[in-house]
Amino acid sequence: MPPWRMSRTFPGSPVAIAEARRFVTAFLRRWPGVDDAELIVSELATNAVRHSASGRFGGCFTVSIQIDRDKVWLGVLDQGGPRIPRPLPPPLDGEGGRGLTLVAGLAMNWGVTGDSGGRIVWASMDLAPYKVSPR
Repeated sequence: MPPWRMSRTFPGSPVAIAEARRFVTAFLRRWPGVDDAELIVSELATNAVRHSASGRFGGCFTVSIQIDRDKVWLGVLDQGGPRIPRPLPPPLDGEGGRGLTLVAGLAMNWGVTGDSGGRIVWASMDLAPYKVSPR
């Protein structure tokens, strides 16, 4: 059976981050780990809007989901920027700076592809640990 794929493009605004979360929960509603997938996409979409050209006037970002058996791949395509996304030590004061560290903790793997013209920040999840074993 081929993997299931779905993508949707959103305006590059903070309001669209909530729409991106709803997109993920609607598509994955019956899958284990949907809450973690929603949080991962929320963090990646937030970074796209805050730290890339996607957050400029007229900008956008695209969320992609691929499901293959017990694996889910989540990606957020942004419109690029001057810095490569990477986890940073969280600041002692303030609420930002924890997103990619959180993604790394929830995902089996994650990474960045692309360049300053546009990047996909992605995470993959192994859904097997979420499955409830019979007693």
